[in-house]
Amino acid sequence: MKITFKSKKTKFIIGGAVVFLVIGYLVFAGVRDTRMVYLTPSELLSKGDEVYDEALRLGGTVLDGSIQYDVKTLELSFKVTDGEAAMPVEFQGVIPDTFENGIEIVVDGTYSREGVFAATALFPKCPSKYEAEI
Repeated sequence: MKITFKSKKTKFIIGGAVVFLVIGYLVFAGVRDTRMVYLTPSELLSKGDEVYDEALRLGGTVLDGSIQYDVKTLELSFKVTDGEAAMPVEFQGVIPDTFENGIEIVVDGTYSREGVFAATALFPKCPSKYEAEI
């Protein structure tokens, strides 16, 4: 069975539809691959095996006294807590100036089977000293 397209208009419509579908698929695949689930330490621990090695966003407060930073190797370890549970976090790189004990923080990364959150990015909440006085 041979299919023929007799008019240029029909060829244009079919070609446009194919291009539209390809672009739609690429957008859908890109959004699906970049989404991150935001969890607190308690929520993360309650998820069990389903969150291992998945791209996640962890939020909470830096536990007082938990920060250990090696300036030579740029290795940082600390704990994030939500008041109910604490999660150990490891990060390699330069830390933001506003990073300190007791601040609210969001970290992107993955949770390993060893129970450690391997962060790829740190986002500390700016302290109140940057807010305008009223």
